[in-house]
Amino acid sequence: MKNIKLIAGIAWAAAGLLIIILLFPGLETMSGKLANLPFMKINPNFSGGEVERQLVSPVCTLDIRRPVFDGLFSERKEGFVQLDWRGKLPGEIEDSIDYNFDSIPDFYIKIDTKQSATFLKAVNPAVRDINISAATSYGWAVRVNLIRNPSTLPSGEL
Repeated sequence: MKNIKLIAGIAWAAAGLLIIILLFPGLETMSGKLANLPFMKINPNFSGGEVERQLVSPVCTLDIRRPVFDGLFSERKEGFVQLDWRGKLPGEIEDSIDYNFDSIPDFYIKIDTKQSATFLKAVNPAVRDINISAATSYGWAVRVNLIRNPSTLPSGEL
């Protein structure tokens, strides 16, 4: 019995090594094809979510992305919304943001691009604080921390 397990283990290792050697030259091509499959997409925690609304001005474009609360098995209590300003940015950006599209501003944001300073004034109780505010290759990106449904959370959790 001991010899059968040893032979089976060696055969399995040899088969795996053979498969790796045969597939190695085509890994770059196969990985590109796999990445282009329709069901493959970047996790919104890394990409910032899909663009929900795009506001175009003569100077720059503001992309308001879908709020992200994605967790491994269910939605998390805390998340973020990402804002991307694209184009030639002025020295100072001031905007009122309605991330949930209810026609009421949820927060006001002021960015000093020269000093890399960002100020946030929350109006909606779901808006917490600034997670990230940074210059990017396309302009400026800000992630604002949110909590999901603040009116339904117990008062001790706010």
